[in-house]
Amino acid sequence: MQSTSGERTLLASVVLSSPGPVVVGIGLLLGRSATQLADFVRRTAELVAIIVSWAVYRVVHGSATPDPARKERLERAANFGVGAAMCLSGAAMLLVALLSTRAEKGNVIPGLIIAVLGVTTNGWFWWRYSRLNRERPDAILAVQSRLYRAKTLVDACVTAALACVAAAPAAPLTRHVDQGGSAVVALYLVATGIATIRGRAAAAPDAAGMG
Repeated sequence: MQSTSGERTLLASVVLSSPGPVVVGIGLLLGRSATQLADFVRRTAELVAIIVSWAVYRVVHGSATPDPARKERLERAANFGVGAAMCLSGAAMLLVALLSTRAEKGNVIPGLIIAVLGVTTNGWFWWRYSRLNRERPDAILAVQSRLYRAKTLVDACVTAALACVAAAPAAPLTRHVDQGGSAVVALYLVATGIATIRGRAAAAPDAAGMG
């Protein structure tokens, strides 16, 4: 049943996303990268949004005769939470990028490892949510597909930025790459979050992007 598959996928998202903030947070004790700090804020906000979406999905699909009006309200609330999480993450990343003045970045390897794993894992969830939504359109699954598309692209940018920091931490260009990576990711997250809140990002492009 598609609703069961959707709930299991959402639960898997919660389980696999939970270690991210913890590991990146531990990495912050060792490093001072603007990208790594912003990534911690992003992952924490996104985890909260995914948990809310999972809870709402269970409520919406747990009733044999759901109230259409209540279902729509809950789906709007869940999608607003995801969009708000993206905007909050983007704003935090942009603020960190603008205010960071430290040249020494410390150890960014924990954050880099999580980012590399995130590209693979989030890419799979992007494909999975797109497929589920394509088989049976659902507002929560559609917005999760958009969220994981953003997470995949963001993790790719974070990987590139932290790899530069890890390879040449003392290079003058590294600071600009680190801050520039945060700024680019931040703007993308804010734009995607606003589109999600306004409901302008339709499910069709996601299905086409991961068909």
